[in-house]
Amino acid sequence: MDTVAIILAAGQGTRMKSRLPKVLHTLLGKPLVFYSMEAAKTVTNRKPIVVVGHGAAQVKEALGETADFVEQKQQLGTGHAVQQAEALLSGYDGLVLVISADMPLFRKETLSALVQTQLGNSGPMTLVTVKGDDSHGFGRIIRGVDNSVSAIVEEAAATLEELSIREYNVGAYCFQAAWLWQALKEIKTSAKGEFYLTDVVAIARDQRKMVKAITVSEPSEAIGINTRSHLAEATSLLRHRINEKWMAEGVTIIDPCSTYIEPDVLIGKDTTIWPNTYLKGRAWIGEYCQIGPNSMIQDSVVGHRSTVLYSILEYAIVENDVEMGPFCHLRKGAHLASHVHMGNFGEVKDSYLGQGTKMGHFSYIGNAKIGQNVNIGAGTITCNFDGESKNPTEIGSDVFLGSDTMLVAPVKIGNKAKTGAGAVVTHDVADGETVIGVPAKPMKKK
Repeated sequence: MDTVAIILAAGQGTRMKSRLPKVLHTLLGKPLVFYSMEAAKTVTNRKPIVVVGHGAAQVKEALGETADFVEQKQQLGTGHAVQQAEALLSGYDGLVLVISADMPLFRKETLSALVQTQLGNSGPMTLVTVKGDDSHGFGRIIRGVDNSVSAIVEEAAATLEELSIREYNVGAYCFQAAWLWQALKEIKTSAKGEFYLTDVVAIARDQRKMVKAITVSEPSEAIGINTRSHLAEATSLLRHRINEKWMAEGVTIIDPCSTYIEPDVLIGKDTTIWPNTYLKGRAWIGEYCQIGPNSMIQDSVVGHRSTVLYSILEYAIVENDVEMGPFCHLRKGAHLASHVHMGNFGEVKDSYLGQGTKMGHFSYIGNAKIGQNVNIGAGTITCNFDGESKNPTEIGSDVFLGSDTMLVAPVKIGNKAKTGAGAVVTHDVADGETVIGVPAKPMKKK
């Protein structure tokens, strides 16, 4: 049966004390709403509908064409929020999944079980509950004699007896669409003048229709984000979940408590991740690598059997069998071919280093194309910026660059050429030529 998700993302999130809409606060590099959308996509076959309100323009810009949007211009409760999607689903006769954008830890397996339970339910709705000692402010689940859900009592309105109940509503539902739209019209306003989605349970009960529930096996799935403290708690739980997944896949993580791996990262088997390592964005790490400690790799590729020690990679490519560090920095556009060695305190930007090239410490290479088996002496710098534009440096294969060589771009160094220590190269150097001095000139043969 067709299933569509409605994701509630209209709240202001006042307890976050932020100018940023709550659902755009990031959890391991992704906005909160991203997690709800990704989980919903696994059990639906239509583009999700996001109900926006506070910061609507920002949320729409962040999500782009990944969702359809409806706006709740007045914050009149969760029932009113869902009602805004009715016009967009005119004539739709499938299932409607309703979840909140501030509950990022729901597993796809839980939402799948929710939908499957409703498919087998003769009644109009199924919801998700959680059991435990901490209510997190959730409403209490009242069960009937047949174990169906007969009511949800909000914590603020609960009696002492009802407050003793240890089963809670977590705000995830699956409805028959036609029944939902009719039931929403029957909701009465609360004392606060709002329409609560939870009131549809009582409507179903009065109609003698079955309301089923599934209970999450892991209570952490039900954590909602209302404060910065909640966000930190969810970050810790999601990190643990991701790290456990990779260890189960054959990756060694020396200290999971100090390792941050974002959701889109991929890691090969038999790679070791050392403490205080951050793998961000769409980082791709090959097999048999040593990463860290104290390294950050963002949106970069690291080939098999490579070592990244105390270093930072941003939008870079590292091929197989590369050694770098400690304290190296690859900036956007850096590309190290196989068997490159990069010593400590080196920096590469928008440059290609050919196979087997060795880059000494305290060197900077920018806007350069470097051939194979080049020796880049300590302190070598490509002087690529003339104050107005970036200029290229081209270095052939089997070149020897002496320590503290300054390559003033644009400049070309031929194959098997050499520069003396401290040379300032301002003109092209021919194949096999040796230049020395300031400015560098060909060395005279004796």
